[in-house]
Amino acid sequence: MTVTGIARKDELLGLLEETRERTLALVDTLGDDQLQVPYHPGVNPPLWEMGHSSFFYEVFVLNLLDGTPSYDPSMDDLWDSFHIDHRDRWSRELFPGREQTRNYMLTIYDRIARRIREQPLDEQALYLYRYAIYHQHMHIESMTWCRQTVGYPAPPAVTDPRSDSLSGRCESLGDAEIPAGTWRIGMPGESEVFAREDFAFDGEKPRHDVTLDAFRIARSPVSNGQFLEFVEDGGYRRPELWSFGGRKWLQTEVDVALVHGESEPVMQAPRHPLYWRWHDGQWQQRLFDHWCPLDPNAPVIHISYWEAEAWCHWAGRRLPTEAEWEVAALGNRPGEPFRRFPWGNEPPTPERADMDATGMGRQSVSALPAGESPFGCRQMIGTAWEWTSDQFLPYDGFRVDMYPFMSTLQFGDHKVTRGGGCATSSMLIRGTYRQAYLPQRNDVYTGFRTCAV
Repeated sequence: MTVTGIARKDELLGLLEETRERTLALVDTLGDDQLQVPYHPGVNPPLWEMGHSSFFYEVFVLNLLDGTPSYDPSMDDLWDSFHIDHRDRWSRELFPGREQTRNYMLTIYDRIARRIREQPLDEQALYLYRYAIYHQHMHIESMTWCRQTVGYPAPPAVTDPRSDSLSGRCESLGDAEIPAGTWRIGMPGESEVFAREDFAFDGEKPRHDVTLDAFRIARSPVSNGQFLEFVEDGGYRRPELWSFGGRKWLQTEVDVALVHGESEPVMQAPRHPLYWRWHDGQWQQRLFDHWCPLDPNAPVIHISYWEAEAWCHWAGRRLPTEAEWEVAALGNRPGEPFRRFPWGNEPPTPERADMDATGMGRQSVSALPAGESPFGCRQMIGTAWEWTSDQFLPYDGFRVDMYPFMSTLQFGDHKVTRGGGCATSSMLIRGTYRQAYLPQRNDVYTGFRTCAV
């Protein structure tokens, strides 16, 4: 085996071990009563997440490459997200407990690690290993926002989870000027990826060129303070600021709140972002199980597309298209060296991006200058998935990947978000990555930046 092949195997084993440790930490730090989280349409029980991710390794590595039979065939339909109804994942009668599920995961991890060490590492195997590992990191992110959704303590990686300190002075960064021109978008097509170091999901492919007019985009995300001005100006009660979809969301989305001195909670339409409240004479924001003062300089997070759109109408701004977003983040041009991140091709670090469920979006929107894009835009990687104005649709020349449902189920009715969030894994993200969320989602780590009209 070549030195490169050995290095790749060592890298894969390191990624696998990191993934195993992060998953175990998210489960092992919960008590048995906490593992059965309250039902919510945006989350899954942590043990189901663990079992499902292990099943993915079985199906798309061990079974696909070697024909290895299932660890427990009777559980296959239950771990498969396409064979088990979402609400049924909460059934105590259907699923094994903590120790059985944990042993299942560790057994599959040992089998995958042994295969990496002992079997040849061709391009297909390399791609499938990465795919399964990165798939699990999507579930690590969802296990993190599950804790936020149900109000559990912060994951162990979070720094100072109960800190009430504010982010400090926020300097105004203004807009970046992006010149008109032809720009390169996306990652290489499937036949090219297997022969390269690059990894990409099917929604990012194939690479193509776009021609854009000049535009101006904010160098930083919208802050809590900027969004608070909209809230205090009655933004949620002004129908002229909301599109038809936004007004429908306001009518169907409800908060549980105390209104007009009532002694019992009542239901009302949203008047502010999810996880905000007015309490003891100040605005507060919930971080996992702790309420802390709202930091005006920190980025606004847990915002639906409809809220971002309404804020833009109020402020006389607009959301970027996803092509504009990628150009502002990466600045790739035909014929020039390809840039995977705003700062170049080195992987994300804490000095460049708020990721890996550590900072949780508590820095100022002007922070992290080391992560600036070529145009001076900050925090385009990490902090919050940023809404764009586009529907999630395939690029011209799209081909379904080896996992046929990675993108196809979201085409048409989801909106594109970009850049990754504070809970996203730094090994997963790159500037070309496209995430699709339904426009009403505000339980995930979504925020936004804007363009001049």
